[in-house]
Amino acid sequence: MKLKKFAKTLPGILFALFPLTGFGINNFHSYGGIYHYGTPYGLYYVENLPKHRLSEKEKEELLYMREEEKLARDVYLTLYRKWRLPIFRNIARSEQRHMDMVGVLIKKYGLKNPVIDRVGVFTNKHIRELYNKLVAEGEKSLIDALKVGALIEELDITDLKKAMANTDNRDIRIVYANLMKGSRNHLRAFVRLLRRFGYDYIPKYLPKEGFEKIVSTPIERGFIRNP
Repeated sequence: MKLKKFAKTLPGILFALFPLTGFGINNFHSYGGIYHYGTPYGLYYVENLPKHRLSEKEKEELLYMREEEKLARDVYLTLYRKWRLPIFRNIARSEQRHMDMVGVLIKKYGLKNPVIDRVGVFTNKHIRELYNKLVAEGEKSLIDALKVGALIEELDITDLKKAMANTDNRDIRIVYANLMKGSRNHLRAFVRLLRRFGYDYIPKYLPKEGFEKIVSTPIERGFIRNP
């Protein structure tokens, strides 16, 4: 199938194959599945765990992860506008929820929120440059866009693992564990879609064995309370 024809037919194929894409369900479980007086239970749960003194490293990584989750959201929103693929719109919604989870911790610990809520605008210079690079790559073709999605989720998982190793605060570890779970689910979705259309994805950040373990296993559900 030629790429031009592929580009015209893929959105309809995707909508037929993945009308819900599973991410509405994933977000429901990420938040604990219920609400507490209008607040998603997962956010309420994290907000009401005991506070502990943060190291400078913990503060730095919380601020960075807040913008890295925005990076994912903004790239997917931009690629959705370009390609109109439901997977980008749906995962962008999930990334907003990831931003919300980190945002709860930033507010809880009285940190200055680094987010400027405009698509493509970032406080962190490295993230701003990465956004421009990823969007440029993803706008080349539909397949490149899906590969960019997989790359972002790999990067998220890698950075979250490093951040999680640098904290023993239960509330922070719970947030990072749930974000990693979401990123593993997103990675599965992008890679399986690429493979369905005859394209492979070679991991850039994750070791091959760890990558294959993620993409060969089912979607994870439920709110992680004991990471």
